[in-house]
Parts: sequence; structure tokens; C-alpha cells
Amino acid sequence: MLKKKLYTIRKKHGGRGALGRVSVRHQGGEHKRFLRAIDWKRNKRDIQAKVESIEYDPNRSASLALLLYVDGERRYIVSPDKLKVGDLVVSKDKAAISLGNAMKLKNIPMGVPIHNLEIVPGKGGQLIRSAGSMALIQSKEGDEVHIKMPSGEIRVFKSDAYATIGQVSNPSLSNKKLKKAGDNIRRGIRPTVRGVAQNPGSHPHGGGEGRKGVGMKSPKTPWGRKAMGKKTRKKVKYSDRIILKRGK
Repeated sequence: MLKKKLYTIRKKHGGRGALGRVSVRHQGGEHKRFLRAIDWKRNKRDIQAKVESIEYDPNRSASLALLLYVDGERRYIVSPDKLKVGDLVVSKDKAAISLGNAMKLKNIPMGVPIHNLEIVPGKGGQLIRSAGSMALIQSKEGDEVHIKMPSGEIRVFKSDAYATIGQVSNPSLSNKKLKKAGDNIRRGIRPTVRGVAQNPGSHPHGGGEGRKGVGMKSPKTPWGRKAMGKKTRKKVKYSDRIILKRGK
């Protein structure tokens, strides 16, 4: 497969809906970029692949590894930390405990760092995909595996779910500082103005003589709804059923 087929243009919306009105604030001005097609499922089983290159992706915090399979196909995966060009990786039910190899949880020893973890077997990795993140297998009971997440939370997964060996690349991302406001705008993040700095017609916190805080009122959104002290969660996420123990 040509590498060109792995790219599509990322469409800009600027936080606007179908009517062209702003529906999500503080978005717009981002640099044009490509979307890379990433193989979250790792469903090309028992076929070895060579790491052709480690590449930067503007759409995510981690680097990508471009894999060249024996049959000539190329696919992107999220690169584990310390994976190098020329390394060999494979996806199979039981493989060597080596960086970038994907396999079933039941065949991964306890204490080995993992990422790109499936919630539903066969659906593809949905968890632990951002820079520097990793999870650890704590215990195995029958067809269930208990995994400690980066948040400290312990979740239960099916032993047939796939995961990739290693910690996600770019663990030092948190040390990186933006040099100027333009760095954020090129990422598509426009400035956020404090409510107390606005006029009373634009925000409930606005207006007043001199510098004033929120005052006696409870903090509110720009549309006058309570912003603190009121629960806004509407429903339980389907993945909450796999939580065994909440984080700190």
C-alpha cells in the first residue's frame, strides 16, 4: 500500500455547526494538517513488520511508527517509547514480550507496561494512547484481567482483549512549554477571556466599577447556568461497568 493512501485532509470547522454559527467557543485559526490512518485494531495477525520510520503527528501528543509488512502493506501505529527504525514487530495471540508487539492480555506477564488497550475484544484500542501513558497488569482471575490505569484506577478487562507492549512515546511532553500565544492558535485554540473582564451583557460575571470577582453570586456559565456545585453528568458511561476501584 502506498504511504499516500494513509493520509486525508483534516477538515476545518472553527467550532461552527451546520448553520455557520459558533457552537463550541475558543476554536479556530488552526494550521492545515493531514489525518493519518492509524491501525488501532492491529488485526494483521502473525505477519511480521519492520519499523520504517518514526514520525511526528500534529493531531496527537505521541509519535507514530510507520510499519512495512512483509507483504508490502504499510500501516501507522502509535509508537512505543524507545522503539527504533529497523525493529521488528508482530501482532499475534502469543508473541515475544518486545516493544511494539500486540497480543492478548492473558499472554502478557504481570508488571509489563502496556498501551493501546481494547475495552471490547476486536473493537480496537481505545485506552492509553496519549504521550507517556502506560498501564500495568495487576492480577488475572479466570477470563478476567485486572489492570491499573495511569490515573490509579483499577479496571477489569476480558483476557482476550488485545494490548501493545511498552509505554507510549514522548513521555517528556509535559515539560514542553509554549513560546507564544500563536503556538496555541496554530493548534486551533483561540484565546479565552475571563467572565469578570467582560461587560454585563456578555457574561453574568461582567460589569461593575473597578476590579471585582464573581461576588455573592455562584459562578455561572456565559448562558447563566451554574458552573460549580451542580452535577451536570447526565448518564453513566458504558465503560464505567469495568471500573473495580476508583482513582485517588
